This record gives sequence, structure tokens and C-alpha cells, in this order.
Amino acid sequence: MADSAVQDVRTAGRERLVVVEDDPVTRTMLVGYFSDHNFDVVGAGSCAECRQALRVRTDLVFLDVQLPDGDGFELAKEIQAISNAGIIFVTRRDTDVDRILGLEIAGDHYVTKPINLRDLLARARSVLRRRSIDRKAARNHNSIAFGDWIIDLTRRELLGSDGKPVALTRAEFDLLAALVGADGRPLSRDYLIEVVSNRQADVDIRTVDALVARLRRKLVGSGTPVIATVTGVGYKLALSERL
Repeated sequence: MADSAVQDVRTAGRERLVVVEDDPVTRTMLVGYFSDHNFDVVGAGSCAECRQALRVRTDLVFLDVQLPDGDGFELAKEIQAISNAGIIFVTRRDTDVDRILGLEIAGDHYVTKPINLRDLLARARSVLRRRSIDRKAARNHNSIAFGDWIIDLTRRELLGSDGKPVALTRAEFDLLAALVGADGRPLSRDYLIEVVSNRQADVDIRTVDALVARLRRKLVGSGTPVIATVTGVGYKLALSERL
């Protein structure tokens, strides 16, 4: 990595991906596929090589769970502590316990082998897009007032007019934050599926509709509907007054 500074200049504008996979065939396949899709990709066959690769700014890590010199779950904790990179577990371990553990620890997605490359590409782009939105929101404003509520994007809290927090699930918060950030513009159901699919499996239009229904029940007080349905499109924030 001695040439990392030169590498950063050469690959400016491309998102950097580290593939942590001890199987050389799978690693080569992933490196080649994502390089062809305009990523700056580095392969790592072990925990030690991953730590070395992370000395350069990284946007996303594909992480196997079983590695020759350590446990992928423990490595994920290290990555989370030293980097803002997204993490997608890519592994043969497909038990519910492993999946839940991975997502609870640090993972944005948990993908089991054999790998569907197009699906993995879509998931990678989705994670990177959401993280970009989060970074912009954190730079521009941490809290946004709308109607009787204040949403804090950094603390991931929703406060009512009395200053008390409103209990929201992760998916509910993500969906509401997307609607608030859209400044009253309607968001399609397909887009909202991407927003809430971060840590949920089998997300579809019905999931989005159910989340909106739950939010509507929680966001009561002023008598004015907070989330409006846009026929044939999706949903939008009905309260346009923002501070």
C-alpha cells in the first residue's frame, strides 16, 4: 500500500470497494466484476490483508465470515470502529442465527453464496446511495422540524411537540427521513423499498404500505395528515413547513 496516495489520485471519483474473501476464485470473480462496473476494487484474502487495505479510504467492504486468520464478525466490529465503510457480508453461512448476528453487529446486507452478481451490485449501489444521503444530511442539518415534530438525523430520533421521543423502528425512521428529506416531492414505492430494505429481507410494496400505515398512526396530534398518498406514484410529506 505504499502507493496508496498515487492510487487515490488515479481512482478519484470512483467508489472504493474491498473484497475480503479467502477463496481466490471467488475473490477474483468479485474484483473483476465490480472493476468492470467502475469501482476501485482491492482484494484481500485474510483479516490482516483487510486491515492493510483499510489504510486507504474505503466506501464498502464485502466480507466473508470464515477467514483463515480470524472471524468475519469480529473483523466487522473492527471495521466499524475505524472506518465509515458500508459492510455487506458475503458468505456460505446461511443460518438465521448468523444472519441476525451479522446484521446486528454491523452489516448493511447479508448475502449467502452462491452469489448472484447482479443482485449484489444492486445491493452495493443501494448501500452507497443511502450512505451518501446520510452524509449530506449530517453536513447540512442534523435536525429538521416539520409540523409538530422534529427529526434528528444524527441521533436517529423523532421528537414530538412536547419534546418526548416517538418510538420508531429502524425501517420506520428510514422511511420517514427519506420523506422529510424529499422536501414535499413524492417518492415512488420502488425507491422507498430500497430505503427500507437495508436490514430487512423480503421487502416489497406491501411492506412499504404497512410502514406508512404505522407511521400515520404514530404521527398524530395536529389533525393534519403527515404522509399523503400520491396515486400511481407513492407517498410524500404533506407538511411542507420546515425550519
